[in-house]
Amino acid sequence: MDSRKLALLCRELADNKKAEGIAILDVRELSSVTDYFVIASGTSEPHLRAIVDEITDELRKDYDVRPRAIDG
Repeated sequence: MDSRKLALLCRELADNKKAEGIAILDVRELSSVTDYFVIASGTSEPHLRAIVDEITDELRKDYDVRPRAIDG
């Protein structure tokens, strides 16, 4: 899976859990470490955990992809 499709899938999975302010930042020209940042917010700690769990669980189950880092 290419990085753009992965970023779009992460946005879709976050949206499934009603994440707010979802943004995909294209940093290919600025970074040699990553291509995209997917940023989203939630209304509470449990909401944020549900968003993170949705993304990590679905990517692991369907694509055998695991995050390198999670912040926040």
